[in-house]
Amino acid sequence: MIADFSRLILGIWRIGEWELNPSEVARLLEGCLDLGLDTFDLADIYHDHQCEGMFGAALRASPGLKARIKVISKCGIALVTPSRPHHRVKHYDTSRGHILAAVEHSLAEMGLEKLDLLLIHRPDPLLEADEVAEAFHQLARRGQVAAFGASNCLPHQFDLLQSRFDEPLVAHQLEISLLHSEALFDGSLDQAQRLRVMPQAWSPLGGGRLAREPRDSALGRALATLGQELNATPEQLAIAWLLRHPAGIHPVLGSGRLERIRRLVEAQSLTLDRQQWFTLLEAARGCEIP
Repeated sequence: MIADFSRLILGIWRIGEWELNPSEVARLLEGCLDLGLDTFDLADIYHDHQCEGMFGAALRASPGLKARIKVISKCGIALVTPSRPHHRVKHYDTSRGHILAAVEHSLAEMGLEKLDLLLIHRPDPLLEADEVAEAFHQLARRGQVAAFGASNCLPHQFDLLQSRFDEPLVAHQLEISLLHSEALFDGSLDQAQRLRVMPQAWSPLGGGRLAREPRDSALGRALATLGQELNATPEQLAIAWLLRHPAGIHPVLGSGRLERIRRLVEAQSLTLDRQQWFTLLEAARGCEIP
């Protein structure tokens, strides 16, 4: 299953900021496919619940795309927003009924018959693992979701969900970057490697902060020096740093500009040796490893 997803994934959560009409979004998706990037990440709540509909409009503008792409979506967060007036407080909902309804809505918004991957968006303190597993089984039987995973969980939370679902969970989406390296040390990436789960890194460029890292900071100096050695930009180095990890991290990019996506895709050709990798880790954490 992991081999079915492109190593780099395009996150669609900022689609409302791209100022592109449906045909222009479709051309962006075509451009990504030409670059070997065929996997796209969404969630029911993105852009105030409008993201999936906007993505669906692009697919309707270019119907041939649907057979060529892989789509990830997420559910389980309930926002307080005018579009959901019955929500009195932000909360999580991983009940069977909510998961089933969320998937039905996502498929309708995007005009799809099936999601390639469904993730539980956040760990829910009221999660009933048997109920989630029942929803997953029902979605699989209906042919509405091909594979399942989680997002933003700690290892024990991921283990709980896996313990009640008799098919392997295939992905775990986490915040991972040079500026947010906790997953390297809290057991998350060890678990992913042990279970052969695909770790997906959201905000792999630190929300754009790595491109603006001051050149006089330790990380800025390390990125500049290594960039000269490898003829690479700081953002390319940040992606290459993630790709070097043995767990097989899949970075989720957030740009709506094809040229920038192309430059990040080129990072797949960069190979950091072990000392270069640790140089960036040390500079990002501000201290030597123990």
